[in-house]
Amino acid sequence: MSCVGVFDSGVGGVSVLRELRTALPRHALIYVADSKYVPYGTKSPAIIRQRSSAIVRFLAERECQTVVVACNTATTHAVDMLRRDFTNLSIVGMEPAIKPAALATRSGVVGIMATGATLSGERVGNLIERHKGGITVVTQPCPGLVELVEAGDLSGPRTSDLIRQYTQPLLERGADSIVLGCTHYTFLRETIARVVGASVSLFDGAEAVARQTVKVLGAKDHGNPRDQVVARGQTMFFTTGEPSVVAPVLEQMWGEPIPLVEQLVLRA
Repeated sequence: MSCVGVFDSGVGGVSVLRELRTALPRHALIYVADSKYVPYGTKSPAIIRQRSSAIVRFLAERECQTVVVACNTATTHAVDMLRRDFTNLSIVGMEPAIKPAALATRSGVVGIMATGATLSGERVGNLIERHKGGITVVTQPCPGLVELVEAGDLSGPRTSDLIRQYTQPLLERGADSIVLGCTHYTFLRETIARVVGASVSLFDGAEAVARQTVKVLGAKDHGNPRDQVVARGQTMFFTTGEPSVVAPVLEQMWGEPIPLVEQLVLRA
């Protein structure tokens, strides 16, 4: 089986990694958490491109033939460059789930929660124009949420208060579908759902990215993940931060013990 590399600025991309493990049970997966530079949403496009390039170079050296950019901000600012510079690799990017949210809305209003860097990029603007049709799309930057997920705080008072602060403008505009436009926010799904209520539907792109990765691979072996005859591929974890700090949060998001989280020092 070929190796699939996955990266994000921190632990958020594990939401995509989990879907990939289900869809590709026999493939080796390598996850890189660029914890030293989390969150990408507060970094300049130049830094995001530099970090993304260095990580993809590392994954290519580990013989990954497909790389998933499990970060909406990195996709916004770096995916075109990565596809241009690494022509021997298949690069799969994130796309906020605007299309299914637009199809599902009953009120005609869709909200998007994302980082400021993601919302400022042309890619998201073009995506909104392509799929909004006759609906209204309301965007909401959410500073601070990524940092709370990185700290493993998915439902505490501070997290709930910030979510309430960021969702209130969307609800006041009549949004009944909200797009979680950052991979970290998937881990806040239960808390967001509790805050906004059962009448509001939440959408993220993790499962769609896994399906696209399977399509890109042309994989015939993703099969049934419940088939115990299928040998599970290895999953390796790296962080550019301090492993003793990052590992417990990675385990929390992954949902099972991680024997080893290796420290990664990237070449510039």
